[in-house]
Amino acid sequence: MLTIRKARLTDVPALLALINDYAARGVMLPRTEFELCENLRDFTVAIETDGPASSEGRIAGCGALHFYTTQTAEVRSLAVAERQKTAGVGKKIVAALIEEAREFKLDIVFAFTYVVGFFEKCGFLVVDRGTLPLKAWKDCVRCPKFSCCDEIAVVYLLSPEALAHSQRTDINLVEIQPLNANWSLSPEEPILMPMPAAGRGFQQR
Repeated sequence: MLTIRKARLTDVPALLALINDYAARGVMLPRTEFELCENLRDFTVAIETDGPASSEGRIAGCGALHFYTTQTAEVRSLAVAERQKTAGVGKKIVAALIEEAREFKLDIVFAFTYVVGFFEKCGFLVVDRGTLPLKAWKDCVRCPKFSCCDEIAVVYLLSPEALAHSQRTDINLVEIQPLNANWSLSPEEPILMPMPAAGRGFQQR
């Protein structure tokens, strides 16, 4: 059974192992124990448990929602254990992070990624990296691919105000649907329906 919950301090060793395994392959920035503890409240984890009453188990995946402004946040450190890569764990973690962003009344969630298709299935749109706030690039200076980055920037738009806050002049709006309190997380039902422009981003955080 899979349980999605916020990370705890006891999860730090397993989180370090999972994230830094990806970092060793050059597809994610490495994290230290200090960095994880400092930003632990950003993290959501997927836990393999024995049953509904159990909260203990092995970490099957993780992801973080890191705030930049009162309207924007980044999905970062998204990683799934090899044994769970075809079980939909990543989509469940992203769904939980998007729901968390909605609870905080954010307008935009963005990410930098190599797996564009995965994020598109989660409802994200490809954009030019120049449309994102400069604050989002603060980790890039310590990335080994700083001068030759090949990641793609993607965004998830949560409200009709998202376009104004993103300052995305390269996107044409096709339709703006009214907010609906019962609106689901389905990628087929975005609030904004833009025509995306291809772009490049920075190293996976």
